Amino acid sequence: MLAGHQQGTTRTWMWYDFDMTKILISGSLAYDHIMDFPGYFRDHFMPDKLHNINVSFNIEGHSEHFGGTAGNIAYTLALLGEKPSIVASVGEDFARYQAHLEGVGVDTSLIRVEPKTETGFAYILTDKGDNQIAAFHPGAGAIAYAAEIPMEKGALGIVSAGCIADMQSFPEKFRSGGVKFMFDPGQAIPALSGDDLKNGITGAEVVFANDYEFTLISFKTGWKEADIVKAATTLIVTLGEAGSRVITAAGEIRVAAVPVTENKDPTGAGDGYRAGYMKAYLAGATSMQCAQLGSTCAAFVVENQGTQGHRFTMEELRKRYEISYGEPLKI
Repeated sequence: MLAGHQQGTTRTWMWYDFDMTKILISGSLAYDHIMDFPGYFRDHFMPDKLHNINVSFNIEGHSEHFGGTAGNIAYTLALLGEKPSIVASVGEDFARYQAHLEGVGVDTSLIRVEPKTETGFAYILTDKGDNQIAAFHPGAGAIAYAAEIPMEKGALGIVSAGCIADMQSFPEKFRSGGVKFMFDPGQAIPALSGDDLKNGITGAEVVFANDYEFTLISFKTGWKEADIVKAATTLIVTLGEAGSRVITAAGEIRVAAVPVTENKDPTGAGDGYRAGYMKAYLAGATSMQCAQLGSTCAAFVVENQGTQGHRFTMEELRKRYEISYGEPLKI
């Protein structure tokens, strides 16, 4: 495998055996119920009646999938040849999801099964414009993770949307344990205070948000982009088909999105992006190359139904990356 190596101020790619490196994925695990609406939500919300909404949508199809931020990120990392460990709580109905994760190479040994509870679930409705309305019940995922987290030398963690108590405590656990981490508050931003968000941002290698989420983060913390890249190393703002912005203290880089053959389901594309970014980061890539691999992984997600319905070989990944960005993928 490849690992990162720092030479002066330039990150380079080099061969190194980092099999002992632990990738710790904190976030939600859930059964996703995905539904498609054959129209646009905007056509059914009256601006002068938003104080009294009563709308029912007829859907075209329904399917259940394995999901949740931690599961989605870990799944794609496993496709990329890693063996990530998920740190989260689940219910007694988790067995079939566990078998699925272990089948692709995800380590489930740190997942805690809470007795007499159910695993979280989400109902996600997507319209023709890729706008989404979702309802999420965390189930056992709302219970704080009580077990000890192994902090191995060279480990990399990510704190993604999930148990609020974990999102509040894990950044400090990683900092005090010497574990580099990334912060991805996502759908949990409304439940986090401004101080919670500042805590997660501080010391993070990367902060992830889409354009709307960044606006919420900025509003709740009072921090602008420059403030975030002072507290963290890198800010990534994803823009859907418009690509992503990579912001550091040195400035901003725009990374184009990878074109998709068919937009079947955007759900989970952001999680695929994060997995690709983490893989390239571990390989010592530049922040631009990390974002490019993230975009490549996200394209595979969008082209398939469900957040873990995609598959690719490393050869397919390398070919698509090179076609999209005109350079070889060195992992």
